[in-house]
Amino acid sequence: MTTTSQTSAARPWEPALSVRQVLGLERVRAGQPEVVAGAHRLDRPVRWVHVAEAADVGVMLSGGEMVLTTGVLLAGDEDKQGEYIRSLDRAEAAAVVLGLGRAFPAPPEVMRRAAERCGLPMVVLHRPFPFAELTEEVQSRLLRRKFAAVSLSEAVRTELTGLITAGAPVQRLLDEVARHAGCPVVVTNLAHRVLATAGERAAVDDVLRDWERIARQAGAGPADGWIRAELSCRGERWGRLVLCGHRGERATGRLLADRAAEALVLHRMLAGDGAHAGAPAGAPAGTLNARDGWDSWEEQSARSLLTDLVTGAVPARQLLPRARAAGLPVNRRVFVPLVVREREPARPARVLRRLGLPGIAAGLADDRVAVLLSLAPDQDAPALTAHFATRLRTEPGCDRTVVAAADARADWADVPAGLREARHVADAVADCATALGLPPVVRLRDVHLRGLVRLLRDDPHVQSFAERELDGLLRGPDRDLLPVLRTYLATGRNKSRTAQLHHVSRPALYRRLEAIQGRLGVDLDDFEQAASVHIALLAHDAQQG
Repeated sequence: MTTTSQTSAARPWEPALSVRQVLGLERVRAGQPEVVAGAHRLDRPVRWVHVAEAADVGVMLSGGEMVLTTGVLLAGDEDKQGEYIRSLDRAEAAAVVLGLGRAFPAPPEVMRRAAERCGLPMVVLHRPFPFAELTEEVQSRLLRRKFAAVSLSEAVRTELTGLITAGAPVQRLLDEVARHAGCPVVVTNLAHRVLATAGERAAVDDVLRDWERIARQAGAGPADGWIRAELSCRGERWGRLVLCGHRGERATGRLLADRAAEALVLHRMLAGDGAHAGAPAGAPAGTLNARDGWDSWEEQSARSLLTDLVTGAVPARQLLPRARAAGLPVNRRVFVPLVVREREPARPARVLRRLGLPGIAAGLADDRVAVLLSLAPDQDAPALTAHFATRLRTEPGCDRTVVAAADARADWADVPAGLREARHVADAVADCATALGLPPVVRLRDVHLRGLVRLLRDDPHVQSFAERELDGLLRGPDRDLLPVLRTYLATGRNKSRTAQLHHVSRPALYRRLEAIQGRLGVDLDDFEQAASVHIALLAHDAQQG
């Protein structure tokens, strides 16, 4: 298991002070420091402080040091002065501090120009200053930071490992990382498509608003607060974790990113092992396994987005950045909301990919899968929707799958209402789609009275009516007569079709219908009485969900 993150002159998460922070220390200010070159590089990290007078000091450095010198061995030799600065630059020193005095009463111009060309911060001290004090101050601070970093590293690792051991979903891990980091956390695939987010919702939305552009541009500088950790397992990279706008110490941010990356890799590996060992079907949402890789992450991201759209918990306009960042085309598009009665959310998503249809799919609840197609205005939305439904029904075990759709929406703000309409249609015909002989794609106009009754199912008068009309069957021992009654009424009282669907003979069906009429005290040949029983049964089924 390996994780890597962006690094600078400091080691991946080694604590460091910036040159600017060192110059701001009270002891250093007593020496009246003046930056004479490389002022634009003061945010470079200082990993250590090194006192050296040797002309070839560069060979003694390993990078990130602030070098203190009086220049006694450089006075009077401009060639040595220039080479001294160049050797520091080659060794990737953080800065050079020159104490003015007997060797150099003023900043040497040769050294200053060389430092400016190299971009190496050069600082002169105008007042005599014991280098030992500066060294002691900086080293003690770095050691304290290193101890704090190690403590934080172990605390975060222990906390995240504990969550994984307890079976926590990925989202819980990311929430904890965001809490520690104090900034949004985003997980992407290698194409910058957002798979998961954590952090304060408003801050996350701000980050996602123009995600594709800023994700490729941010993180170029050491002080922008964007910290990446590559996610890889067994030598293969499969994603990135990004701390977006981390305002704390960069070393702390790198540590958090690395610990989070380790946890995500471990989570994936354990989930993969669980998949091969026969993990339970109720495993936490968002877990990964070796078969589907990132599919579960993408499904989790889609589920979060579609659930917020369906429930209206978040205004549609606020969800637009999330949709765009998740890879859904949203500019100048036509949206087709669908709801599929299907136990396996992966099937609709797989059909979308196979057909090359731009869209997202995710399981909601109670065997419902929400699908949102995003089509170009010149594409034939009804034809493509029907093609999707027909192709889905060819999948193994999907021959009776119900695909409900709302009319295409040109405005993103209308998508939530469309999804709710599609869900209503799917629920209205869930139990009798075969008997009704519905088209491949069911719409609101296809559900007629059934849809109206479902909308009214929570009305106490409707509930009381249903109980009263069906009391003879609901209280009796022969509740298996209800399916027969349901099919008989749904087929328009077609006895041959009802017998065929229930695999019984016509005489056997007649006996059951007589029993139903006797228990209910009605004549099903009478249109008004049959209609009353039909409405009551529709209301009963709607109340049962």
